[in-house]
Amino acid sequence: MSAAVLYTPEVLALAIELARNPLTQDLPHRGEARSASCGSTITLGLATDDEGRLSRIGVRSQACAIGQASAALFVSAAKGRTPQEVEAAGQAVADWLSGKGDLPDWPGLAPIAAARDYPARHGAVLLPWKAAAQALSLHQAEG
Repeated sequence: MSAAVLYTPEVLALAIELARNPLTQDLPHRGEARSASCGSTITLGLATDDEGRLSRIGVRSQACAIGQASAALFVSAAKGRTPQEVEAAGQAVADWLSGKGDLPDWPGLAPIAAARDYPARHGAVLLPWKAAAQALSLHQAEG
């Protein structure tokens, strides 16, 4: 499989979407994740509403296009979700990448589905879910 299959124009367009969600100082919950396989990193800032649902998300990414596209897909569908829903989705993505499940029911994952065939990119795909899990667990520990 060639890199052209992985880095499609759709993936590259998603990567650009992150600019719409900058990491700002007023986002109180922070989480960071790093992919051991490729060195990509992401920092998420999160805010939750009175019911504990994600209300705002900001991203700082130093990741490959797959990691950036995954983060853009995460941001576009995470608002309004509970920490439990985010955790379950992250586990579903990890299971799918490892061959233990089907493509998860998270909106828009199809453009990065080819990354499943590239184990070196699995860590990049999981970055936003891992960073969110860290931010949310720190938030719950504080509360």
